[in-house]
Amino acid sequence: MAVNKESIEQILEAIGGKDNVSVATHCVTRLRFALKDESVVDKEKLENIDLVKGSFSSNGQFQVIIGPGLVEKVYKELVDIADIDSATKEDVKEQTSKKMNPLQRAVKTLADIFIPILPAIVTAGLLMGLNNLLTGADIFYEGKSLIDVHTQWADLASIINLIANTSFVFLPGLIGWSAVKKFGGNPLLGIVLGLMLVHPDLLNAWGYGSASESGEIPTWNLFGLIIEKVGYQGQVLPILVASYVLAKIEITMNKIVPDAFKLLIVAPITLLVTGFLSFIVIGPLTFTIGNVLTNGLIGIFDSFAALGGLVYGGFYALLVVTGMHHTFLAVDLQLISSAGGTFLWPMLALSNIAQGSAALAMMFVVKDEKLKGLSLTSAISAYLGITEPAMFGVNIRYKYPFICAMIASGIAGMLLAIKGVKAASIGVGGVPGIFSIYSQYWGIFLVGMVIVLVVPFFGTIIYSKIKK
Repeated sequence: MAVNKESIEQILEAIGGKDNVSVATHCVTRLRFALKDESVVDKEKLENIDLVKGSFSSNGQFQVIIGPGLVEKVYKELVDIADIDSATKEDVKEQTSKKMNPLQRAVKTLADIFIPILPAIVTAGLLMGLNNLLTGADIFYEGKSLIDVHTQWADLASIINLIANTSFVFLPGLIGWSAVKKFGGNPLLGIVLGLMLVHPDLLNAWGYGSASESGEIPTWNLFGLIIEKVGYQGQVLPILVASYVLAKIEITMNKIVPDAFKLLIVAPITLLVTGFLSFIVIGPLTFTIGNVLTNGLIGIFDSFAALGGLVYGGFYALLVVTGMHHTFLAVDLQLISSAGGTFLWPMLALSNIAQGSAALAMMFVVKDEKLKGLSLTSAISAYLGITEPAMFGVNIRYKYPFICAMIASGIAGMLLAIKGVKAASIGVGGVPGIFSIYSQYWGIFLVGMVIVLVVPFFGTIIYSKIKK
């Protein structure tokens, strides 16, 4: 589609003019604005512009859906017409964070930490799914795995498993890099801090339980103070808190140490102090808190599986609307480490599919050709794990498709929770998500997938006829 100045001027006018724009940037599909006053936006006028496929507000940012490729051309013209400086996503986030309450800022902080490392986690999840295909019993042969029958594939599966597990084994290193960077410190020190917490000389966190039962936990004797020599593989809380402490110590040291001595003093003292605090206080305390929270969550789903699945599966889409879904990335990672798999992520995958099915149904309901096209493309996007275009561009606009999707997702979530379906990792949150599910749960997950494909689609179409 050609980009003409008239359409961009119409977009600018619909969002309140250039004087209402504090900062503007773009991502792969959307223009992102930090607006001075969102109440003056004329959404109806905005969404009637040919270039615009939808709009929504999230976490203080007003976002206009344009589409991949085209959004870059639109942004370039917008900057020229509005006479505003080009900005990064970080600039917009910084501007919009000023309007957030403490809870929103906390959620944003977690999102800013985990989203940069998400490609590594998702890639690991997909590769672990491939490994499941090769090593899972009863998939291709009764009672045996593919590598049991075709032993020449065993080493290939072993290498794939090693590559897939790397992101989870060294997860504290990834989180340390991203968290320290977010908190204003040197991200390279964050990497060292994270890798230090999983050093081979430490007792592997996954062997802590058996070592504790046998009384064989190695220790340090620090002038009479006994410290457990334990690693924190797969743990989230220890590295998050330690990263915050490291960044604050480094910032303070940089203020008081003369420039001539910074290289010799700041990094060594920062890492040394944070390291001691991590092993003596931060690690043991947060490790205990993480296990208590994880065991509590598992206990709730064990005792009230149907209710837990119904609530989480049904209302996950609302978490996406508020942006709070990012906080559950940490929970999923903690469950994978502590419980051998996450029972929350499979419900997420089905929730995304449900929103896609509802959006697809709207293609047969609406008369407007532009909305038909948006419904189809956003449905495909949702089936591949990206739900924002479907949710904000179609479903929430008409309300009942969004509700139909939530109902179906709640029913499917209840089924998955009752059957204890688990994912070995976080993967693509849509149809390809089945490859991240443990193979013994594929049958139940497919039933859930049928529910979220069929119920939202026909529910949306039937309600639209009743409404008419």
